[in-house]
Amino acid sequence: MQRLRYKKIDAFVYGRSGGNPAGCIYLDTPEMLSPDQMQQIAREMAGCVSEVVFISREDDTITLRFFSAECEVAFCGHGTIAAMHDLIKNDPDLLRKPIVSIQIGDQQILIRNDIAEEDSVFVSAPLPLTLGTIPDPDAVAAALKLPPGEITDPAGISVVSAGLVTLIVPLRSLATLLGTRPDSQHLKEFCIRHGIEIVLIHTQEVASEGAAYRTRVFAPVFGYLEDPATGSGNAAFGYHLLANGSWDGKMIRIEQGRSRDNPNLVRLVSDSSEKQRTVYFGGNGIVRIEGEYILY
Repeated sequence: MQRLRYKKIDAFVYGRSGGNPAGCIYLDTPEMLSPDQMQQIAREMAGCVSEVVFISREDDTITLRFFSAECEVAFCGHGTIAAMHDLIKNDPDLLRKPIVSIQIGDQQILIRNDIAEEDSVFVSAPLPLTLGTIPDPDAVAAALKLPPGEITDPAGISVVSAGLVTLIVPLRSLATLLGTRPDSQHLKEFCIRHGIEIVLIHTQEVASEGAAYRTRVFAPVFGYLEDPATGSGNAAFGYHLLANGSWDGKMIRIEQGRSRDNPNLVRLVSDSSEKQRTVYFGGNGIVRIEGEYILY
């Protein structure tokens, strides 16, 4: 039997929104649990959180791994925000650092500490991979159960990976976005067939002052239909906007979720590199449950 420190932390909370919950398990070393044990814990937490983050800190190295109920996940934006907001806020040494470096898989990820000014941390998204094969727009509309003509510009559909392979779909209105109700199994089959991990729909029509876009993100290949707030998907969207000249890289706010008046909030900002700009996604984390997870 092992007793593991555990927190349920909601990321990207804004006003009365619920954020996106992540289960956080704190380990003494990366090898403290086997992948099978991590998968068991994630499976047992299905319905409570969409992903579980396993956080280890050994010497000066912070390592994160992510598991959904279905499988290990290469990168989880809201889990990274939740874990690092909690770690930095509660560690005086980390709190003094403007930048914290962490390890996710074979990638070094930079965390920008803006807790004092914004009560947020910003995560450097993996550099983008723009994938050439775009699904047929009619097939995309059918997979999302969209009425004819609701995709504003079929040429604006793209597939970008910023940690997760993301299908990006522009919609005509906020009403259409909020009313989208895809069938989970049908959308999962579509995603697997086209090598897509998550689907992001977006519109420039928003509900709150100061927001630039509203998004929703679907992730049926990971065992749940909708992700209420996601860093990796919105980071891919940020890279898409940069590539199309639709964003200058200055801080923007992205509403996300089904609730018209109480969306979650993801911040995006880019550096000023002349070669390959990096998108940072940012948000906060609120601890809802704290205690022990007992693993038999």
